[in-house]
Amino acid sequence: MASTPYSPFRTLTLNPEPKPAFSSRTTSLLSFLSTRRNFSVRSQSHVDLSPEIAARLRLDQPTQSFTPLEPAAEAVVGPAVAFVPPPQRARKNVLLFYCEEMTDLASRVVAQSDAIELRSISWKKFEDGFPNLFITNAHEIRGQHVAFLASFSSPQVIFEQLSIIYALPRLFISSFTVVLPFFPTGSYERMEDEGDVATAFTLARILSNIPISRGGPTSLVIFDIHALQERFYFGDSVLPCFESAVPLLKSRLQKLPDSDNISIAFPDDGAWKRFHKQLQHFPVIVCNKVREGEQRIVRIKEGDPRGRHVVIVDDLVQSGSTLIECQKVLAAHGAAKISAYVTHGIFPNRSWERFIYNNGVGPENRLSHFWITDSCQLTVDEVKNLPPFEIISLSGAIANALQI
Repeated sequence: MASTPYSPFRTLTLNPEPKPAFSSRTTSLLSFLSTRRNFSVRSQSHVDLSPEIAARLRLDQPTQSFTPLEPAAEAVVGPAVAFVPPPQRARKNVLLFYCEEMTDLASRVVAQSDAIELRSISWKKFEDGFPNLFITNAHEIRGQHVAFLASFSSPQVIFEQLSIIYALPRLFISSFTVVLPFFPTGSYERMEDEGDVATAFTLARILSNIPISRGGPTSLVIFDIHALQERFYFGDSVLPCFESAVPLLKSRLQKLPDSDNISIAFPDDGAWKRFHKQLQHFPVIVCNKVREGEQRIVRIKEGDPRGRHVVIVDDLVQSGSTLIECQKVLAAHGAAKISAYVTHGIFPNRSWERFIYNNGVGPENRLSHFWITDSCQLTVDEVKNLPPFEIISLSGAIANALQI
């Protein structure tokens, strides 16, 4: 059998029906470009073929003419890329400790989110009256996000809660948040004479020295702090988060049958500065206090209450004298209904009794509604279910703050 002579050229076998010169993806691109003008795409072979072979393979003929996109550029065919949306932020699982006074509010916070779990502390006292405290199952909170719901309602309870607040970050937790709905000091302070002591600054410095946890500085959540300058009392070792309960009030006002007839009244310029931006879509009435002899009289500085349901808004109430005087002047100027809102209902010495319904039926004798939050739980326990008081809970706002 004769052997085939060696040839440096490879034999090319031609099929009767040659395969397309372009892939299906390229063909689709060329079909798209066919709608454009005078754009030529040529296919070049990588070897020099004879005219007969080139004609058979039809590689020497230009494709259709196309219009380039402006500016002209080479057409690139690449793999399809699928769009993947960014993952949603995972919720933090938070272990919530609380003082005895805040038991009810802590339960309401947990009811707002299945990512929050209640944890307990044993609050006892030694025979000499000093706190005997114990954090239950302390070894289980290592590596966890931890929060403490505090209430500094009186100087007697501050020390024992500070002891817990200083102890929790040292238990190797991932992060620590203190929720103090009402920052109590400073509401009565007037720095007018040499020797006046700013106790709000003292408390802020104490909270600013909470030990750092493994996750960094402690977050401190406070609602509607009384004096705006107090936010600058805190040091760099704590991260204050100043929240407001006014959005909760706005939601409640929208549910009233006369929601389209509401005006907002501020008892003084300080309240206006604090809240007017959050309530700017309501008609506004601003009152102020003027001194006449030994008396301080409330007058309307701006706005018209005639025929309106006027809601007096302030951050806190103590004796309630300012609210009552503001109520009287609004009624004298024709307000149809008068209600009130404060974030912190302190009411020392049961001063809330001044607002309980009596036999009067006009706006000068009673408030239609008196909304307070549950930032001061002791007051809530006293006034709940007593008209005109209605409690707006901070539980949802606190649950959201714990996810920051």
